[in-house]
Amino acid sequence: MTDNIDAWPSLPFAEWRDTRATLHLWMQGGGKNRLAQAPMANHWWQATLYVTARGLTTSPIPFGHRTCQIDFDFIDHRLLIASSDGRTASLALEPRSVADFYAEVMAGLASLDFAVKIWTTPVEIPNAIPFEKDHMHASYDKEFANRFWRILAQCDRVLNAFRSRFIGKASPVHFFWGSFDLAVTRFSGRRAPDYLGAAPNLSDWVMREAYSHEVSSCGFWPGDDFFSAPAFYSYAYPAPPGFADAAVRPSGAYWHRDLKEFILPYDAARRDGPVDDRLLEFIESVYACAADLGHWDRAALERG
Repeated sequence: MTDNIDAWPSLPFAEWRDTRATLHLWMQGGGKNRLAQAPMANHWWQATLYVTARGLTTSPIPFGHRTCQIDFDFIDHRLLIASSDGRTASLALEPRSVADFYAEVMAGLASLDFAVKIWTTPVEIPNAIPFEKDHMHASYDKEFANRFWRILAQCDRVLNAFRSRFIGKASPVHFFWGSFDLAVTRFSGRRAPDYLGAAPNLSDWVMREAYSHEVSSCGFWPGDDFFSAPAFYSYAYPAPPGFADAAVRPSGAYWHRDLKEFILPYDAARRDGPVDDRLLEFIESVYACAADLGHWDRAALERG
């Protein structure tokens, strides 16, 4: 694959930490509107966002015979709410509190006659503040928001190439607004044991649905206050015996004992580039370890 280092910009966590936190909460508000309206799909796939040529989108959200779509535009830095009857509402993406952003988004939906109620407590975030009460998170740096989207756009391209090599059940390449990562998941076809992990403000049954079947999953995550650096990741559930000790590629990739997944630091991939090649090598390597150690029927699941 061709590669251009400008397509994979730097994303130093400390420099956009506050913007990342605010953007995470804004996207949860947008995503929860889709979750409230869309019919249930396996593993909560009906709730995710998708990469576009300008940012991220909910895709069409059903409201009776009409649909609406919420788009984050990280080029013009606007949020657009579009109705299938041709009406629109929009607001600027600029420094503003989560409470202000939430109020304006809900007002925009109401102006288009989309009446929706959501649970306003953020999920998968410790010490979460309900959207309407959050006046603390109010940062937005256009440059770093744009860089983040540019990385997602490149990851979307590479992860879709990876997905195309698998003919078994696989997820779309989609953005989870709860965990704030872009991911694609392959499935062995077998049921998994009940997932026993937990996440803040999520019921156990939510996590059991997410991990109801054996998976090998990978993606990009911009980091958080616990792991303060962007990274590519890959893991398996359930992790087969010996998985944590598997030899994976490329150099720089390693098993993170606390996250319980393999990590390839984004900065290492940029340094050792081309990033496309390093990312594909990483996710193919970890998947192969998971599939071999987990005794997946690779001949039946993979494209020749």
